[in-house]
Amino acid sequence: MQNHMENLRIAYLSLGCKVNAYETASMRNQLEACGSRTVGFRETADVYLVNTCTVTNIADRKSRQMLHQAKKRNPAAVVVAVGCYVQEFYKNHETDETIDLLIGNRRKHEVAEILRAYLEARANGRDFPRLHVSDDSALRTYEAMEPAAADAKTRAYIKIQDGCNQFCSYCMIPFARGRISSRDAEDIRSEITLLAEKGIREFVLTGIHLSSYGMDDASPREQQALCREDGRQPLLELILSLAALPGVERLRLGSLEPRIVTEPFVKGLAAEPKVCPHFHLSLQSGCDEILRAMNRKYTTAQYLECCRLLRTYYDQPAITTDLIVGFPGETEEQFEASAAFAKACGFAQMHVFPFSRRRGTAADRMSGQVSEEEKRRRERRMLAVAAELSEAYRRERIGRRTELLTEETVTVDGRAYWVGHSLEYLPTAVPATADTAGNQRIAVEITGENVGEYVLGRPTNAIAISKEMR
Repeated sequence: MQNHMENLRIAYLSLGCKVNAYETASMRNQLEACGSRTVGFRETADVYLVNTCTVTNIADRKSRQMLHQAKKRNPAAVVVAVGCYVQEFYKNHETDETIDLLIGNRRKHEVAEILRAYLEARANGRDFPRLHVSDDSALRTYEAMEPAAADAKTRAYIKIQDGCNQFCSYCMIPFARGRISSRDAEDIRSEITLLAEKGIREFVLTGIHLSSYGMDDASPREQQALCREDGRQPLLELILSLAALPGVERLRLGSLEPRIVTEPFVKGLAAEPKVCPHFHLSLQSGCDEILRAMNRKYTTAQYLECCRLLRTYYDQPAITTDLIVGFPGETEEQFEASAAFAKACGFAQMHVFPFSRRRGTAADRMSGQVSEEEKRRRERRMLAVAAELSEAYRRERIGRRTELLTEETVTVDGRAYWVGHSLEYLPTAVPATADTAGNQRIAVEITGENVGEYVLGRPTNAIAISKEMR
């Protein structure tokens, strides 16, 4: 039988979150195992696969643009749309001749099989269904996929969870991704062990609602508390078991729900030195009235207590966040309150987004929609706050010691530097010398200088911290 996948040139594009990036890499591994070759998305390819995003209207538009751009680049190519935008809006695409295959969530593990069958049918002049989207009832079990980080060199993202049960009033993701589902812990440990043996030093745990890991079979009350009745926190238990694996040198967490940041949780993390002191706590608004309208399940006082706990157990941790401006009904006073609250939290970094109206969500039907012009104005103002806070955090780090994981070299003003991220995920550079190389952990002291977008670190030891020295 002819192998229609052999030497097939496939280009990949992942839009949106780190979970999408993980899944795209997994699909690439599936297809390369069938004999395909990976090429750049801007190159001429036989197949273009776009892993789409639907978190905002801008993400929708980007997904459409990239799919159309692929077909324009090579009209004879097979264009494959995968993921959240497909899952939620596939009915809008059924007459779009740009897209040859539509594959929804929890079907990504089948992409090689679906593409092979499509190519075989086309070669033999047979029809083949374009649509491969699971119904909502199928979006409840974890989708096992091929390991995705085979080409990682220093840091690997590890997907451990999918789905969300929170139903924030502005968000489509619970509909596009389905209910919470957790990856088998032994499967996670096996992937990380394999990657650690290949020299990966840092692992970033990621998921759609990471804090719900291990709560699939919990009661609704436990799921909302993100904790078992007996006090156990499955995510914490997993983190500590992964830290104990041979070769694991750093663990970093993706976005956390603020409600999981209790004293037992933080105390447990702080007792494990391999957990990086960098915590992304999604805020979305610094105004209690807006938080209630968003269906977020904490108050600003509770959120501030999370920040206090992290700073009690860690010395100058990096606390980062997401924040939405221009939510329906947000007044100028409420916006100002949100900005003031962000300053009170002292974030190391903020991702600021103007509210994106999503058809089918509760927020889409709310009165008091803020004009696009005003949303953009508030976005600029909040970005100025974000820049001020980021600069303040960098200044606080001057003279402090941390550890840099080197990732690549850059040349600035004629001088070579190794650059990467500190434990706090601060972009950091050190001068390249005979003693420095990639994928090294180097103890550094942060100076007051900048190297482009990086802060400069002065090595406090000439030789990297190697596994043998641990």
